Amino acid sequence: MDSVIANGKPIAAPLPCSLEAFLVVQNLLPRSVVVEHNGEAVAPSEFSRRQVCAGDRLEIVKIVAGG
Repeated sequence: MDSVIANGKPIAAPLPCSLEAFLVVQNLLPRSVVVEHNGEAVAPSEFSRRQVCAGDRLEIVKIVAGG
């Protein structure tokens, strides 16, 4: 199993895969996060089409609602 760097830590994942599949494997709801892939912000509508490959860098931030 290959790995990507997510939030500064290596994460093993079945790669290559879509960004959406990667998030699901990590138990993250795709609609509850903001993602930067190799320095580029990715719109949620692109998650299913964006391919994640070994060595890629991801920054994943959970969206928190509150007041």
